[in-house]
Amino acid sequence: MYTRYRHQKELEMSDRDSTSASQTEGEFEEEMDGEMDGEMDGEMDGEMDGEMDGELEGDGEIDEKQRDSPVPSLSSFSSSLRAVIRIKQKYKAMKMRRQEMVLGLAGAGVVAGAPARTSPKIFTFDALTPSAFPTLTSSVPQRKKKRRRRRVLFPNRGGCRAPPKPAPSRAKYCLYLLFAIVFIQVYNAIENLDDHVLRYDLEGLEKTLRREVFGQQGAVEGLLSHLKDYLSTYVHNKPLVVSLHGPSGVGKSHLGRLLAGHFRSVVGDTLVLQYYVLHHCPQEADAPQCARNLSTLISEMVERAEEEEKIPLFIFDEAEHMHNEILDELWELVASKQSNEYLNAIYLFLSNLGHAHITKHMLHNSSSISMSMSATIRHSNLVKELTPVLRNTLEKLHQLWTEADILPLGLLEKGHVMECFLDEMTREGFYPDHTSIERLAGEIEYHPAVGGHQYSLTGCKQVVAKVNLL
Repeated sequence: MYTRYRHQKELEMSDRDSTSASQTEGEFEEEMDGEMDGEMDGEMDGEMDGEMDGELEGDGEIDEKQRDSPVPSLSSFSSSLRAVIRIKQKYKAMKMRRQEMVLGLAGAGVVAGAPARTSPKIFTFDALTPSAFPTLTSSVPQRKKKRRRRRVLFPNRGGCRAPPKPAPSRAKYCLYLLFAIVFIQVYNAIENLDDHVLRYDLEGLEKTLRREVFGQQGAVEGLLSHLKDYLSTYVHNKPLVVSLHGPSGVGKSHLGRLLAGHFRSVVGDTLVLQYYVLHHCPQEADAPQCARNLSTLISEMVERAEEEEKIPLFIFDEAEHMHNEILDELWELVASKQSNEYLNAIYLFLSNLGHAHITKHMLHNSSSISMSMSATIRHSNLVKELTPVLRNTLEKLHQLWTEADILPLGLLEKGHVMECFLDEMTREGFYPDHTSIERLAGEIEYHPAVGGHQYSLTGCKQVVAKVNLL
């Protein structure tokens, strides 16, 4: 039977007219060779011979017709293909019956060596239950079912669902309240600073110094800057110490008198001290006693100022004549970490210490000073170049100047001296004649002219005396 089947397939492969049909038969022949060689053993020979003889009787007639006909037609090829398909289906059905027979023998407990049943058994699902063949179910591995992932459902785009609104937090209102409190505190602090500065009327002091002091606008601006920074608040970590240095007649004592008069009008006479060393302590032997008296006076003034919540002013003129005992006592008051009342105070020292350095510097650098430069720029350059030299000189004299801010005062030119004469003549009631002013200014001694600048040797020191002779 199998030989006839092979011979039939070889005849079908010889047909070259239809390419697609030959490829289909060749693939099926290879498949059937592999399956039937493995599956058709001795047990199934009888069944296969009986059943395939019946199936191929009709097919044989078709094959003989195809041999007789010189060219096979498309109808004969389709009938043979259908026959092959039926053979394949029949083979699958016999394979299923064989598996059913094996399972039935295992379930009935057939003794080994007994003749096997040769009659086919009808395949039904009723007799096959998992309990009937436990050995098979245990030997066959169960395939795990795949978990179906849940589909992510998105809302329809056509819908107008609004996102959920978060619940309002109460902490937001607390935050707003905190911002309001901080704003009020800062605003109140700024207002208090303005009130504290307005108490000392620094704007009025600035107008007075610019009007009354000649040729020292840069030094005036530097002094006012220190006062504004210090008086803007009442709480400090150290007192303000400023030391003004310059040659004779440049306006140091005049500047001290203007400051004393302004602060007396603001804080009162009891909180302003003008200390002239040659007047209060002329003898060196009295220096220890003078130092103790000065310390007691300063302590009383700072305690009174603390009660009134004001800042006192101490002006020490002619500081170059101060004795070491007085300087030591002042250094202890300035540098030591005492109570709060000693930290809220202003110390102003006026002296001509280091005047030689200032004079030499201005005479040697007058040619580089341009007339177009403002007074502020000229003074800033003077401070930048002279401060290290003056501080080195003053620290050798006493350690008090290590705690001080040094401001040098420059030499006065002839134009500044003429302004001094004009102001003094106006005060004394004289007519400010320009010819008289030039004549009086010409009687003053001057340094040799350098770079178009003519500096006075004595500044405005002789102005009052010459005006009184008119």
